[in-house]
Amino acid sequence: MKVAVKSFDNKDMGEIELSETVFGVEPRRDILARVVNWQLAKRRAGTHKVKLVGEISGTTAKPFRQKGTGRARQGTTRAVQFRGGATAHGPVVRSHAHDLPKKVRRLGLKCALSAKRAEGKLLIIDKVDVSGKTKEIAKQLSTLGLSSTLFIDGTKTSDLLVKAIRNIPKIDVIPSQGANVYDILRRDTLVLTRDAVHQLEERLK
Repeated sequence: MKVAVKSFDNKDMGEIELSETVFGVEPRRDILARVVNWQLAKRRAGTHKVKLVGEISGTTAKPFRQKGTGRARQGTTRAVQFRGGATAHGPVVRSHAHDLPKKVRRLGLKCALSAKRAEGKLLIIDKVDVSGKTKEIAKQLSTLGLSSTLFIDGTKTSDLLVKAIRNIPKIDVIPSQGANVYDILRRDTLVLTRDAVHQLEERLK
Protein backbone atom coordinates (compact mmCIF):
# COMPACT_ATOMS: atom_id res chain seq x y z
CA MET A 1 0.00 0.00 0.00
CA LYS A 2 1.21 3.49 -0.82
CA VAL A 3 1.12 6.32 1.69
CA ALA A 4 1.98 9.98 1.16
CA VAL A 5 5.16 11.30 2.75
CA LYS A 6 5.30 14.80 4.23
CA SER A 7 8.18 16.98 5.30
CA PHE A 8 8.39 18.38 8.82
CA ASP A 9 7.14 21.64 7.26
CA ASN A 10 4.01 19.86 5.91
CA LYS A 11 5.17 19.77 2.28
CA ASP A 12 4.64 16.83 -0.08
CA MET A 13 7.71 14.57 -0.36
CA GLY A 14 6.33 11.80 -2.58
CA GLU A 15 5.07 8.40 -1.47
CA ILE A 16 6.31 5.31 0.32
CA GLU A 17 5.26 1.67 -0.06
CA LEU A 18 4.18 0.11 3.25
CA SER A 19 4.31 -3.64 3.78
CA GLU A 20 0.90 -5.30 4.07
CA THR A 21 2.30 -7.84 6.53
CA VAL A 22 3.28 -5.07 8.96
CA PHE A 23 0.83 -2.20 8.39
CA GLY A 24 -2.10 -4.16 6.92
CA VAL A 25 -2.79 -6.65 9.71
CA GLU A 26 -6.31 -6.89 11.15
CA PRO A 27 -5.98 -5.27 14.63
CA ARG A 28 -6.87 -7.63 17.48
CA ARG A 29 -7.89 -6.04 20.76
CA ASP A 30 -7.11 -9.21 22.71
CA ILE A 31 -3.53 -9.28 21.45
CA LEU A 32 -3.05 -5.56 22.15
CA ALA A 33 -4.40 -6.03 25.68
CA ARG A 34 -2.08 -8.98 26.36
CA VAL A 35 1.00 -7.07 25.19
CA VAL A 36 0.12 -3.89 27.12
CA ASN A 37 -0.53 -5.90 30.31
CA TRP A 38 2.80 -7.68 29.81
CA GLN A 39 4.64 -4.36 29.41
CA LEU A 40 3.01 -2.74 32.43
CA ALA A 41 3.56 -5.83 34.59
CA LYS A 42 7.30 -5.63 33.89
CA ARG A 43 7.34 -2.00 35.00
CA ARG A 44 5.81 -2.68 38.41
CA ALA A 45 8.33 -2.34 41.21
CA GLY A 46 6.76 -4.99 43.43
CA THR A 47 8.37 -3.46 46.52
CA HIS A 48 5.19 -3.30 48.66
CA LYS A 49 5.56 -5.55 51.69
CA VAL A 50 4.10 -6.34 55.10
CA LYS A 51 5.90 -7.77 58.13
CA LEU A 52 5.68 -11.45 58.89
CA VAL A 53 5.57 -12.85 62.43
CA GLY A 54 9.34 -13.30 62.53
CA GLU A 55 9.90 -9.64 61.59
CA ILE A 56 7.69 -8.06 64.27
CA SER A 57 9.63 -6.63 67.22
CA GLY A 58 8.46 -7.83 70.61
CA THR A 59 8.83 -10.50 73.25
CA THR A 60 8.93 -14.18 72.37
CA ALA A 61 7.34 -15.19 75.66
CA LYS A 62 3.85 -16.62 75.90
CA PRO A 63 1.37 -13.85 76.86
CA PHE A 64 -0.19 -16.07 79.57
CA ARG A 65 -0.05 -19.67 80.73
CA GLN A 66 -1.38 -22.46 78.53
CA LYS A 67 -4.15 -23.79 80.79
CA GLY A 68 -6.49 -22.60 83.45
CA THR A 69 -7.34 -19.11 82.20
CA GLY A 70 -10.42 -20.02 80.20
CA ARG A 71 -8.95 -18.25 77.20
CA ALA A 72 -7.69 -19.65 73.93
CA ARG A 73 -4.06 -20.72 74.07
CA GLN A 74 -1.62 -18.19 72.59
CA GLY A 75 2.05 -18.54 71.77
CA THR A 76 2.97 -14.93 70.98
CA THR A 77 1.48 -11.46 70.91
CA ARG A 78 3.12 -10.92 67.52
CA ALA A 79 0.57 -13.20 65.82
CA VAL A 80 -1.86 -11.82 63.26
CA GLN A 81 -4.88 -11.79 65.62
CA PHE A 82 -3.28 -9.24 67.97
CA ARG A 83 -3.06 -5.49 67.57
CA GLY A 84 0.44 -4.61 66.42
CA GLY A 85 1.02 -8.13 65.18
CA ALA A 86 1.81 -9.45 61.74
CA THR A 87 -0.48 -9.17 58.69
CA ALA A 88 -2.03 -12.33 57.31
CA HIS A 89 -1.56 -13.08 53.61
CA GLY A 90 -0.16 -9.60 52.90
CA PRO A 91 2.02 -8.64 49.92
CA VAL A 92 5.74 -9.43 49.89
CA VAL A 93 8.54 -8.22 47.61
CA ARG A 94 8.21 -9.97 44.26
CA SER A 95 8.37 -9.50 40.52
CA HIS A 96 5.07 -9.01 38.71
CA ALA A 97 6.61 -9.86 35.31
CA HIS A 98 5.28 -12.79 33.33
CA ASP A 99 6.28 -14.44 30.09
CA LEU A 100 4.75 -13.65 26.71
CA PRO A 101 5.72 -15.52 23.52
CA LYS A 102 7.80 -13.56 21.01
CA LYS A 103 5.25 -14.27 18.29
CA VAL A 104 2.52 -12.61 20.35
CA ARG A 105 4.75 -9.59 21.02
CA ARG A 106 5.55 -9.22 17.31
CA LEU A 107 1.89 -9.58 16.40
CA GLY A 108 0.96 -6.99 19.00
CA LEU A 109 3.34 -4.43 17.47
CA LYS A 110 1.97 -5.17 14.00
CA CYS A 111 -1.59 -4.74 15.29
CA ALA A 112 -0.71 -1.40 16.90
CA LEU A 113 0.91 -0.07 13.70
CA SER A 114 -1.95 -1.35 11.56
CA ALA A 115 -4.57 0.16 13.89
CA LYS A 116 -3.00 3.61 13.58
CA ARG A 117 -2.91 3.30 9.79
CA ALA A 118 -6.52 2.08 9.64
CA GLU A 119 -7.69 4.99 11.80
CA GLY A 120 -5.86 7.52 9.62
CA LYS A 121 -3.60 8.47 12.53
CA LEU A 122 -0.33 7.38 10.93
CA LEU A 123 1.87 10.10 9.45
CA ILE A 124 5.04 9.39 7.48
CA ILE A 125 7.60 12.19 7.27
CA ASP A 126 10.81 12.28 5.29
CA LYS A 127 13.01 13.12 8.27
CA VAL A 128 12.96 15.20 11.41
CA ASP A 129 15.13 18.23 10.74
CA VAL A 130 15.15 20.62 13.69
CA SER A 131 17.35 23.37 15.00
CA GLY A 132 16.81 22.36 18.61
CA LYS A 133 14.44 25.14 19.64
CA THR A 134 11.32 24.02 21.50
CA LYS A 135 9.35 27.05 20.28
CA GLU A 136 10.09 26.26 16.63
CA ILE A 137 9.18 22.58 16.98
CA ALA A 138 5.93 23.49 18.75
CA LYS A 139 5.11 25.77 15.81
CA GLN A 140 5.86 22.99 13.28
CA LEU A 141 3.75 20.52 15.25
CA SER A 142 0.90 23.00 15.17
CA THR A 143 1.31 23.30 11.39
CA LEU A 144 1.02 19.52 11.08
CA GLY A 145 -1.98 19.50 13.43
CA LEU A 146 -0.25 17.32 16.02
CA SER A 147 -1.04 17.57 19.73
CA SER A 148 -0.70 14.06 21.21
CA THR A 149 2.02 12.36 19.20
CA LEU A 150 4.69 9.68 19.31
CA PHE A 151 7.67 10.19 16.98
CA ILE A 152 9.60 7.08 15.98
CA ASP A 153 12.90 7.94 14.32
CA GLY A 154 15.67 5.78 12.86
CA THR A 155 18.38 3.88 14.72
CA LYS A 156 19.32 6.88 16.86
CA THR A 157 17.24 9.91 17.71
CA SER A 158 18.80 13.34 17.52
CA ASP A 159 19.83 14.74 20.90
CA LEU A 160 18.63 18.17 19.77
CA LEU A 161 15.22 16.72 18.95
CA VAL A 162 14.93 14.92 22.29
CA LYS A 163 15.89 18.05 24.26
CA ALA A 164 13.51 20.24 22.28
CA ILE A 165 10.53 17.90 22.48
CA ARG A 166 10.76 16.79 26.11
CA ASN A 167 9.30 20.11 27.30
CA ILE A 168 6.20 19.80 25.08
CA PRO A 169 3.30 17.96 26.79
CA LYS A 170 2.05 14.72 25.20
CA ILE A 171 4.85 14.62 22.61
CA ASP A 172 7.33 11.72 22.82
CA VAL A 173 10.21 10.56 20.63
CA ILE A 174 11.90 7.15 20.63
CA PRO A 175 14.25 5.27 18.24
CA SER A 176 12.85 2.50 16.06
CA GLN A 177 14.31 -0.29 18.21
CA GLY A 178 12.36 1.11 21.16
CA ALA A 179 9.00 0.96 19.35
CA ASN A 180 6.43 -0.72 21.59
CA VAL A 181 2.68 -1.23 21.77
CA TYR A 182 2.02 0.77 24.95
CA ASP A 183 3.74 3.97 23.77
CA ILE A 184 2.05 3.74 20.34
CA LEU A 185 -1.44 3.35 21.83
CA ARG A 186 -1.11 6.00 24.55
CA ARG A 187 -0.65 8.79 21.98
CA ASP A 188 -3.28 9.84 19.46
CA THR A 189 -1.03 10.13 16.39
CA LEU A 190 1.96 8.05 15.30
CA VAL A 191 4.67 9.75 13.23
CA LEU A 192 7.30 7.61 11.50
CA THR A 193 10.32 8.71 9.49
CA ARG A 194 11.32 6.87 6.32
CA ASP A 195 14.19 5.22 8.19
CA ALA A 196 11.83 4.09 10.96
CA VAL A 197 9.46 2.50 8.42
CA HIS A 198 12.28 0.52 6.78
CA GLN A 199 13.70 -0.64 10.10
CA LEU A 200 10.31 -1.64 11.53
CA GLU A 201 9.51 -3.63 8.40
CA GLU A 202 12.91 -5.33 8.59
CA ARG A 203 12.35 -6.13 12.27
CA LEU A 204 8.80 -7.47 11.84
CA LYS A 205 9.15 -9.45 8.61
